[in-house]
Amino acid sequence: MPENRLSEMLQRLPKVDLHLHLDGSIRESTLWEIAAEQGIELPVASAEELNPLMRVTGECGSLVEYLAKFDFVAGFLHKADVLERIAYELVEQAAQQNCRYIEVRFGPQLHRAEGLTCEDAIEAVLRGLRRGEETFGVTARAIAACLRHHSPHMNMEVIAAAARFKDQGLVAVDLAGPEAAFPAHLHRAVFEYAQLLDVPVTIHAGEAGGAENIHEAVTRLGATRIGHGVRLRENPKLLETVRDLGIVLEMCPISNHQTKAMESWDVYPVREYFEAGLKLTINTDNLTVSDTSLAREYGVLVERFGFTLPEIAGLILNGADAAFLRPEEKARLRAELLSAFAELGLMPEEPAAAPSSSSISATG
Repeated sequence: MPENRLSEMLQRLPKVDLHLHLDGSIRESTLWEIAAEQGIELPVASAEELNPLMRVTGECGSLVEYLAKFDFVAGFLHKADVLERIAYELVEQAAQQNCRYIEVRFGPQLHRAEGLTCEDAIEAVLRGLRRGEETFGVTARAIAACLRHHSPHMNMEVIAAAARFKDQGLVAVDLAGPEAAFPAHLHRAVFEYAQLLDVPVTIHAGEAGGAENIHEAVTRLGATRIGHGVRLRENPKLLETVRDLGIVLEMCPISNHQTKAMESWDVYPVREYFEAGLKLTINTDNLTVSDTSLAREYGVLVERFGFTLPEIAGLILNGADAAFLRPEEKARLRAELLSAFAELGLMPEEPAAAPSSSSISATG
């Protein structure tokens, strides 16, 4: 297929983004305006010059270096109207990509320096998402993230606040942050609390840390989805178990490359995982920090790993199936996607799942 035709088709595909960080997807122009409104002096003379401060440019050495981009914007995001605005604009950005459904994750504890509670932060984000839904027609839900470097007490507060909004657009909780320095097992009690409150769980794991973090997330933290999961291949038995249990991987190819979750594209396991029958979804992670879009992510799959458009359509359907939605909402989303694929002349293709052959204990 000619490159311009492929680009057009990738843009026209209906899309689902399950792994999308609010504070990593702020437009430079928006931050410029927020700084002016708050009377904060910026180290540059124009919004365009914010680019290298907010985006990964060139090579990035590690996840820690990647996460440093978030430090720059963090000081601007402590007011309810700001959180509402950036959530609203993120739905707009999703609509521009032809997304039909997104899940936006953010850490409520990161937005409290000027007096907001966790509940205030969640409520502000949900207001923005709801306004975005009404304006742009994209279904948008929120995920509240606990942070690995925060205390169990702070993370318990996030879980409790999330549970209060569970039927109001907040659909799950997450664990994010520097994985190598703060392994998942440090947060067992926090996510036992989430399970007690019946709040769905997704966990960042297998990105900067090894397969043992995925094992911990699945067997002890209650995760039904894994953010990234690149290093799952390090434990073949665990890979089989993840497949057999239907645990979903939220892969983000461009950010995975930038954070050095793998040494190079040559060893990125997305095709291997697809052929093994793992339930994969493809996501952006951070629109601004990674300078990406879903069409660009899909383009990487086509150009580097030989994915076909029907296979990509199958991955998008995985996103609908894995969404933290009620069964009837998932069915509507799936039907909407299938109708759009039919209009494009696409029949989604998914690998046949391998038969169940393994199990895993809580202690491994």
